[in-house]
Amino acid sequence: MTYRAPVKDLLFCVKELAGIDHVAQLPGFEDAGFETAQAVIEESGKFNDGVVAPLNWAGDQTPAKWNNGVVTTTPGFKEAYKSLAEGGWLGVHQPVDFGGQGLPKTIGAACIEMLVGSNLSFSLCAMLTGGAAEALITAGSEELQQRYLPKMIDGTWTGTMNLTEPQAGSDLALVRSKAVKQNDGTYRISGQKIFITYGEHDMSENIVHLVLARTPDAPEGVKGISLFVVPKFLVNDDGSVGKRNDVFCASLEHKLGIHGSPTAVLVFGDGKGEVGEGAIGYIVGEENRGLEYMFVMMNAARYDVGLQGIGLSERAYQKAVAYARDRVQSRPVDGSQPGSVAIIHHPDVKRMLLTMRALTEAGRAMAMVGAAAYDFSHNSPDAEVAKQNKAFYEYLVPLIKGYGTENSVEVASLGVQVHGGMGFIEETGAAQYYRDARILPIYEGTTAIQANDLVGRKTARDGGAVAKNIAAQIADLEGVLNGRDSAAGKTLAKRLKAAREDFLAVVDFVVANFKANPNAAFAGSVPYLFLASHLVGGWQMARALIVAEDKLKAGEDTEFFTAKVATARFFGDHILTRTSALRAAVLEGADSVTALPADLF
Repeated sequence: MTYRAPVKDLLFCVKELAGIDHVAQLPGFEDAGFETAQAVIEESGKFNDGVVAPLNWAGDQTPAKWNNGVVTTTPGFKEAYKSLAEGGWLGVHQPVDFGGQGLPKTIGAACIEMLVGSNLSFSLCAMLTGGAAEALITAGSEELQQRYLPKMIDGTWTGTMNLTEPQAGSDLALVRSKAVKQNDGTYRISGQKIFITYGEHDMSENIVHLVLARTPDAPEGVKGISLFVVPKFLVNDDGSVGKRNDVFCASLEHKLGIHGSPTAVLVFGDGKGEVGEGAIGYIVGEENRGLEYMFVMMNAARYDVGLQGIGLSERAYQKAVAYARDRVQSRPVDGSQPGSVAIIHHPDVKRMLLTMRALTEAGRAMAMVGAAAYDFSHNSPDAEVAKQNKAFYEYLVPLIKGYGTENSVEVASLGVQVHGGMGFIEETGAAQYYRDARILPIYEGTTAIQANDLVGRKTARDGGAVAKNIAAQIADLEGVLNGRDSAAGKTLAKRLKAAREDFLAVVDFVVANFKANPNAAFAGSVPYLFLASHLVGGWQMARALIVAEDKLKAGEDTEFFTAKVATARFFGDHILTRTSALRAAVLEGADSVTALPADLF
């Protein structure tokens, strides 16, 4: 069950692909160059390897327990969270004004990947707290910020996101929780929320719920939703916790995976607690703008869930490699050895392991480059540079989320396959990664929701301008690859060219059909997301190939860079070549998606 944080590859991505030394030239990040990144990432790796990763199996086998509204987490989780908070890991890229370290997202994202890879269930509490903090930073009043943010960032309190209700899954227009304004300016909240990650637990002294609800005179639909802070315990003027609020955990969900993470059903306004009937809540921003504010938190969460997929893929890959090295079975097909060998020598096992590795490394590279774009979009003094990076980052978010999470299911499934029959046995541990991975393409917006966002907001809205700018940069890289004395580079350039042409054809199709034939555009939305992700992943793997070949010529770290070249070549031959089928599915397959009437299924 051993996990080792992929520090070396993260540092490679942060330095060579994300360009941390360029990020460090931005105002406020002057001390956050590669030396700082290396120190932080290496220390984070040690912490996660030593403290968090060993609790992963325990979380699966001894999940959180509910007893009369009280939730007790997996033994060891509470102590590990305290260590996480004391180490400052919750505030790596949070603002200094509220107790964070103020480091770039480029560094923070690397730390998040290691945390989620070491223990996905445990990491979710920190992820939701960070998202809640970001929403308050963006839209909260100064009073709310000063009251809640410092203790959320230092780990004394945690945060949640309360969107979903029994009748309202992803369609938030159906939210029915009520918020009635009181004479003192507070609101009384009533209703039920489901699927609330760490909605109740014993790891912090208070839980700060961010809750979507409607005021009595709110308009119907998403335009009538407001956002409220509803703490588990009210906060006294001196910052201490006070009366128990009227929000309680009715039960915990029994899930396929992520057993260590308590997923709560929360009931607001049942007349429990110490404040009378109705949970006391505080408005965030203005009434009826709650969904707008919540999407700040949602977009942060979507990026982080993409990192969860990448981190889980890394763990599943490491597990599969370890097993393949130890499992001896069958003679090699080329007759190179007379007896049975470890299965890692068999061609198809190598194919599976390289698929796992290539998808993971491409996803990681994409995520780290996206983090750097985020940093430039928020911190560049050049308005045009900030605008371009904002558009690029926003285009990447559905890719990072959708691709990172869908790949984690493929990678974890391959991990089970590498183990053979033993992978189907829980005691080996491979099955846990497959079960844990399955939620990732669902929560914080399903893959289809990510793909619809990619089609509508990220492609059709600007006529494909951002997408075509990405394609132009890839075309430039193809020229660089073709100009080098590298057979691998020339082959990868050929693969990129074909994938880029597939991509441009699909972008034109989406733009042309978005209004004229929306069923056609959206029938191919998920294939479009995969096609775009393969291309962007291949782009980053090609950039990595160039760096790796140059490092090999200089005699640096031969093993690491040889593997990097081989993985990039494999990505080109086995992953980028998937784009032609995806192009056909989008351009020619819409009719077969929509032909069968709903009542004939």
